[in-house]
Amino acid sequence: MAHAILLAALASAQVYIPGPQVLTFLSDVDDSDQPYALYLPKSLDPGKKYPLVISLHHSDENHPLNLRRVFGRGNQPHETDSDATRYFPPFRDVQFFVACPLARGSMGFQGIAEKDVYDVLADVKRRFPIDEDRVYLTGIEMGGSGALQLALSRPDVWAAVAPVCPMPAAGFEDLAPNAFNVPVHLFHGEQDPAVPAEGSRQWHKRFLDAGVHSEYLEYPGVRHNAWDYAYRNGAIFDWFAKFRRQRFPERVRLVSHAYKYSSAYWLRLDAFTPGTTTSIDARFTGPNCIAVTTQNLDGFTLRPVGHAQYMRQGAVTVTIDGTMLKARAAESLAFTRSAQAWALAGAGPRVPGYAKRVGAEGPMAEAVAARHLYVYGTADAPGAEELARRRQRAAFASQWSNLRRHLTVSFAVKADKEVTAADLENDNLVLFGTKETNSLIARYARTFPIELNAGAADYGLAFVAMVGKRYALVNSGLAWWTGADQWKRSGWRTMPSAYRVLQSFGDYVLFKGSLEGIVAEGRFDRNWKLPPAQADKMRATGAVVVR
Repeated sequence: MAHAILLAALASAQVYIPGPQVLTFLSDVDDSDQPYALYLPKSLDPGKKYPLVISLHHSDENHPLNLRRVFGRGNQPHETDSDATRYFPPFRDVQFFVACPLARGSMGFQGIAEKDVYDVLADVKRRFPIDEDRVYLTGIEMGGSGALQLALSRPDVWAAVAPVCPMPAAGFEDLAPNAFNVPVHLFHGEQDPAVPAEGSRQWHKRFLDAGVHSEYLEYPGVRHNAWDYAYRNGAIFDWFAKFRRQRFPERVRLVSHAYKYSSAYWLRLDAFTPGTTTSIDARFTGPNCIAVTTQNLDGFTLRPVGHAQYMRQGAVTVTIDGTMLKARAAESLAFTRSAQAWALAGAGPRVPGYAKRVGAEGPMAEAVAARHLYVYGTADAPGAEELARRRQRAAFASQWSNLRRHLTVSFAVKADKEVTAADLENDNLVLFGTKETNSLIARYARTFPIELNAGAADYGLAFVAMVGKRYALVNSGLAWWTGADQWKRSGWRTMPSAYRVLQSFGDYVLFKGSLEGIVAEGRFDRNWKLPPAQADKMRATGAVVVR
């Protein structure tokens, strides 16, 4: 009773029971209550802040099972996962909070699932006294890969990360330098038949080559259950307890492909081309002296106030790619490259309203990484059979679950004439049809960079564009997943084809017949225009209007 009263005082009079349990948060993606498993320390001091571990589950498991795993409490002999989910065994008493998101199920902790992880983190911090400098990340298999991706894309959130037998996921290997200030401990079974240990060996080498504090433990003879050893007796908590987040490290390395992940510690990337690899390496070489090297970067901002080497009075010397610049000390220092020369800029980035930026950069999968709506066209008054076909296509795209796995997501499907002003304000749009068949495509067609001709036969065009502050994913002609079962692309194998294929695209794709007949695909430039060579390929078909 004393514990319950104390916890009530800590969390706005809501009573939480010490130990393992399941809570929910309200997701603004689809207005649903989403669950996560949570461990509360048995005794809490209201005057203290506590460390938090975020743990990400295996592709075939869920949040309660994952909470058991991270405490080293696996299934009993002959106990099924279904049986083990029904109860929590006694856990080692640790002075940590532990949160395990469901994150919709087995969708790789990308897109909406990634957002869920950060929503769980925010929910736990809202309810309980969490130490911001002792937030840790771990995960198993799919969750191990998710832990790597989350830690490398937003390194300044985490104090340390411990991936266990991480599943291969291409596309973020070059982000290894981002862990320069985040200790990494990898675990893997030598004989893992599902996820070969070579992947973790390569990650360990990448980290060491980048100067990252990286440890690797490979268990001889162990198969696909390395978590039984990595988490035995709750040992992972002892490793995490060695580390605290560095808020103002001496050196920051940041590699990025997207504005979504363009900030870490005391710097921000302001101007580059999304989809390309850009990087910055910045370090203090003395009081108010900073050395910076860049690649594929045209603008950045330093925000060093609070750093022990930064004095808020006097001059600051910043050497960028060998060019020395001097400025007065300020809250932030912005720099731009013009004609291959770096210069001091005004405060903050200067980005034209039509240019790519945070929340407006693509690729196509970003349109479905947040709240969104599927819309089929009725503008040409189709007959009952054609109307049913259009509705079915939109409904198919909205169904992210498959026979093997159920994902806890639900999205609305509407006719164009049913879309409200509130929908346009709050939701990204997935629009099917052409300007002749879908009134919303007609409304925005002149602002779109490309368009499929109404008479184009046997072609499929899909692209992402901006409609005000929201994304519009437009699919004209053949569905973007046509022929996906025969077409080998990257993406999480656990996902249904429509979503998995979408994850592999850039900003646009044009194909003839099926995905085996791709004519052009890639990313728009910084100003949402097709690169000239891709524009020529599309024009040559006679099927596409390029603006």
